[in-house]
Amino acid sequence: MVHLNYAGTDLTDTIEIHTIYTIHYYEYQRNFSFDGEIHNFWEFICVDRGDVNITAGDRKLVLHKDEIAFHEPMEFHDVHTSPHSAPNLVVIAFDCQSPAMDFFRKKILKINQEERLLLASVLREAGNCFASRLDDPYLDHLELRQNQKKGSQQMLLLSLVSFLLHLMRRTMHDEERQTQRGFLPSKSTTINSANEQYRQICGYLEDHLGETITLDKICRDNLIGRSQLLSLFHKKTGLGVIRFFNQMKIDHAKTLIRQSDKQFSQIARELGYASVGYFSRQFRMLSGMSPSEYAQSIKALSERSESAAER
Repeated sequence: MVHLNYAGTDLTDTIEIHTIYTIHYYEYQRNFSFDGEIHNFWEFICVDRGDVNITAGDRKLVLHKDEIAFHEPMEFHDVHTSPHSAPNLVVIAFDCQSPAMDFFRKKILKINQEERLLLASVLREAGNCFASRLDDPYLDHLELRQNQKKGSQQMLLLSLVSFLLHLMRRTMHDEERQTQRGFLPSKSTTINSANEQYRQICGYLEDHLGETITLDKICRDNLIGRSQLLSLFHKKTGLGVIRFFNQMKIDHAKTLIRQSDKQFSQIARELGYASVGYFSRQFRMLSGMSPSEYAQSIKALSERSESAAER
């Protein structure tokens, strides 16, 4: 037997976060005004829709869609919306002592699609982690859920750190490439990003099969614009998003009919239908038969298969 002397490699963290103060996503009203504050931890504000006026230290700034501003510790900051805009904003405050955070001081950056996906993951895991409402702009304390999904706290921290690292690395790379004339993202990068976003949203829809869901909620929870969402699903499936979601429900109902002894009323409740009648109408519209007819066709198919096997 050969004994090898393995030598481990110690790895270091570029950005390390352990404490979260606030996470929220909120649609601000027109003429909203937050008079400002100073605290000894980091905070960033990212515009998902519209535009917003902020103060960052001695600077007065206007942020537009996909722009993100970082407030370093002990920097005064405030938020004001105009009479013409009701922006959707993501605000996250956290403690981080890592020297790498110096990169973000006084920075106004623009996030790309991959970073939107990472930021959406932060919000999704925050919903798994915390019982507190995430749409309260005055939130100053996050209350942990009693029954959290396994690993949700770590997933939240990993998603937040991944977001910051990706934003940092891409921005540094873009700054290096600015001297190269005519730089554009490759077509393959754009396609891969769209495929990843489609997979993410399909996974999100699958996780919410038991709910009644709206386009606005899908857009909000996945940080994607309405027109972009509709275009993505039309290209990928040829269907509208809600039609695709309803088809997912009926496909899952078919699985339950085939593989369980549940009554149609139980299946309807499990999939978020208000009544078994409405479930039956949706089933017929999307499959061309009623749940009873489908169950009977499966039973007949099974019986035919068994008879064929006996012969």
